[in-house]
Amino acid sequence: QVLLVESGGGLVQVGGSLRLYCVASGLTFGRYAMGWFRQAPGKERKFVAAIDWSGVSTYYSDSEKGRFTISRDNARDTVYLQMNSLKPEDTAVYYCAAGPVRKPTPIEAEYDYWGQGTQVTVSS
Repeated sequence: QVLLVESGGGLVQVGGSLRLYCVASGLTFGRYAMGWFRQAPGKERKFVAAIDWSGVSTYYSDSEKGRFTISRDNARDTVYLQMNSLKPEDTAVYYCAAGPVRKPTPIEAEYDYWGQGTQVTVSS
């Protein structure tokens, strides 16, 4: 059974930082590209960032580029999302996902496994 478990969310003030974690089990982690997506209340889920299996290649949504950093540690089966300069519009449930593709991808359909999400709330 594949499990992706996110953590690290919480309440933070505008301009603050959070680091999200996603620990994977039940799959060969190093063979999967990993992605982070988010869904704000009443809105569709949208792509945030992705990283290839090796950790060398990354891809970001334009609105997060320069503020968020995705990374991974294949020895720990973990992917991270460092979020800086947080804004109220970053408030959402953040999901990690695993996809059996070589390159980082923003396309949801290319991800086979999803976590349950972690809430991030940015207060002004």
